[in-house]
Amino acid sequence: MSDKPIYRRVLLKISGEALMGGGEFGLDPGTVERIADEVETVHGMDTEVCLVVGGGNIFRGISGASAGMERASADYMGMLATVINALALQSALEHRSINTRVMSAIPMSTVCEPYIRRRAVRHMEKKRVVIFAAGTGNPFFTTDTAAALRASEMGCDVLLKGTKVDGVYSADPTKVKDAERIEELGYLEVLRRDLKVMDAAAITLCRENRIPIVVFSIQEPGEMARVICGGGRYTLIGGGEE
Repeated sequence: MSDKPIYRRVLLKISGEALMGGGEFGLDPGTVERIADEVETVHGMDTEVCLVVGGGNIFRGISGASAGMERASADYMGMLATVINALALQSALEHRSINTRVMSAIPMSTVCEPYIRRRAVRHMEKKRVVIFAAGTGNPFFTTDTAAALRASEMGCDVLLKGTKVDGVYSADPTKVKDAERIEELGYLEVLRRDLKVMDAAAITLCRENRIPIVVFSIQEPGEMARVICGGGRYTLIGGGEE
């Protein structure tokens, strides 16, 4: 493990569920503050950081669709939920004197900026943290796909997926006691084994643009900084040529 970051520019994907803390829905203020601490530490290491946040803690489009709602409408509701989460993270980061911009794929100029790729790149060059909200702006695409898309557009060196567990396991470790953690995987192996890390579109997009994916526990204090420096516990997807 190095003392210095091995990545110049990173995208952190956080699910909405990760923001719930121990609750069943909504935002847990303590969890939001702790994630802001993680980002603050990495930002202080002179690494450019952008984020994509999900909205499952407030509304899940697929759940709404399964309950009889039109899928497109349910997905748009989920996108709006991500804006709420993004604004909460922005507030926490700015309390730490970190210049932060929320950019939404669905224009809503009263509360945040519209997503414009060149402007987002400029924000990052000026060492601002950029939070991408509203997914891709289109229904039928997940925030995982949005993360892979934004990581590609921003020229990120790695996509960090912060989850509740410290990597990818052979089975759900919360349900299967002897599930094994996998150290490294190829993109095609993830697709072939149908591992529920990210959806197929996100994995394929990262593969096409040669962006490695690092799955780690955002619940572990200081883990994001350790991962940035090549340490910690994580699963690396697509680290080699494939």
